[in-house]
Amino acid sequence: MASFRIEKGLLREGWRTIAGVDEVGRGALFGPVVAAAVVLPPEWLVKRPPAPVRDIDDSKLLAPTKRMELAAFLTREAAGLGIGMASAAEIDEMNIFRATQLAMRRALGRLPLSPDVLLVDGFPIKDVQYRQVGVPGGDRKSRSIAAASIVAKVFRDDLMATLNVVYGGYGLDRNKGYGTDEHVRCLREKGPTRLHRKSFNWG
Repeated sequence: MASFRIEKGLLREGWRTIAGVDEVGRGALFGPVVAAAVVLPPEWLVKRPPAPVRDIDDSKLLAPTKRMELAAFLTREAAGLGIGMASAAEIDEMNIFRATQLAMRRALGRLPLSPDVLLVDGFPIKDVQYRQVGVPGGDRKSRSIAAASIVAKVFRDDLMATLNVVYGGYGLDRNKGYGTDEHVRCLREKGPTRLHRKSFNWG
């Protein structure tokens, strides 16, 4: 379960403003990849944090209602929060890895404060000036990264529900743009929309 162990280690080294960064939608067939950067209040690391903080964990492990509750809580209480996206067209143009890095840089660019250090789920982000710590499986180890995973997941899921109204017939409100059997069948029957990733294998 995610904890503040890594963050507390960074505090002991003298770092104060720590941003967790994560993405969602990397493997989807439709829509953007979305990244979030979240700075949790530093006092949460040294004092007893509010009760909801204990539930912050990898977004994939949380029930949808719990994710939504925590995303609302983080939006209200985080010291800083930024969201960035890279579109399906950008993914097709530059590949998913580079597009994911772009979405993360955009999320960092929308933070209202400048972090001292980044905790990134997986590989460090290229072309940024911050000190970084890459944490494989970080959304299950660091609450800062887990918080970013929750914010990004809820934002993208809400976006998929909205786009399902515009691009009906693909089950986007259910599959969130991922390659379920239903989604692949609809793609074969209807063809892709302009927000489908043309460079991906649709099975």
